[in-house]
Amino acid sequence: MIERRTMLVLGSAFAAGAAGRRAAAADEVKLFLNIELSGVGVASGSMFQRGVDLAVREINAAGGILGRRIALTTQDNQSQPQIAKAVAMRAVDQEPYAMLGPVYSGSINVTLPLIEEAEIPTFVAGEAAMLTQQGARYLFRTSFNQAVAMPKLAAHLQKSGVRSVAVVWIANDLGKGGRDAMVKELQARGIKVAADISTDPGQMDYSAAVVTAARAPADALFVYLNEEESARFLIALRKIGYDRPVYGESTLVGQRVLDLAGPAANGVRGHVGLSVDAPSPLVQAFGARFREAWGVTSDHNGLKGYIGVQLIKVVTERVGSFDRQRFARTLHGASFSASQYPGLLMDVAYDDKGDLDRESYLVEVRDGRQVITEVLPPLGRV
Repeated sequence: MIERRTMLVLGSAFAAGAAGRRAAAADEVKLFLNIELSGVGVASGSMFQRGVDLAVREINAAGGILGRRIALTTQDNQSQPQIAKAVAMRAVDQEPYAMLGPVYSGSINVTLPLIEEAEIPTFVAGEAAMLTQQGARYLFRTSFNQAVAMPKLAAHLQKSGVRSVAVVWIANDLGKGGRDAMVKELQARGIKVAADISTDPGQMDYSAAVVTAARAPADALFVYLNEEESARFLIALRKIGYDRPVYGESTLVGQRVLDLAGPAANGVRGHVGLSVDAPSPLVQAFGARFREAWGVTSDHNGLKGYIGVQLIKVVTERVGSFDRQRFARTLHGASFSASQYPGLLMDVAYDDKGDLDRESYLVEVRDGRQVITEVLPPLGRV
């Protein structure tokens, strides 16, 4: 009799515990982060993750999204496209409300069919132009499409009197897309491509590439590599005393590159879509909170991760429910003001493909830091 009573008590406790867990789950909104936490993309992925984690922490402290706390699951894709695809498959099985990552364009590309079939809004950091040219309905960028970024930099080169450029790029989805977009914009402005130099992902020795670039009859050099490769290239470039202007995008002048390259990065110029040094109190306050939380300065990837989570909150609240289909329809063609939604840090607009438009910056590296030299307005394409 005692044994039966004990079993009944244990059974009731188990049922109560299960009911409690179901109730807690019902009060949560599940997000999934598929990110590069090891391998060649760890520098970018770890920054993106920290931005995501900071946003989740702040949103939960303020009451969550429509009264629900965010429950975040993070998995490392090891910077490998096929592992990123496997991680995405596991994520889809968990039926999250939204996903974030990857950073690398090649990994995003192989996960895209899974995202679309499952109809899960996904915020990515990759910039390859082809990602949003495939008719995806649930893919959204946290950074510029190369087709938006490259015209801004090419226009600056033209205004600066540059007539010829040597182009150095990395032979992956990011690099080829960026190279193609930049060459198109240079040619449209009558700027000659004096050399077209491809390099390999993970390349360690850039001596041949820098010699080829130095010998090219070019007024300036445009470099489009991933962050760690960019740092190695700049160090090799300075060793041979290259003294012509060097230009790039966020991947050349991001904080991780500056930390790795040290003095070799000084003088490099670039166009960036996001910077904690932007002349904005909201962005600078984010930069201070990020440094307090993690002990390091955020680069553009940290901002991307943070803004991605904040967009999930803002769009969901505009929809008024956790409806993934309505979420995607609402974000396409939408505009948001930072004065109304300070968590977004900047005004932003999305087009019908998931590409964004907002102000951006020209910077020069001085004493290991980005110094903003010009604020560029949105292109107004979305």
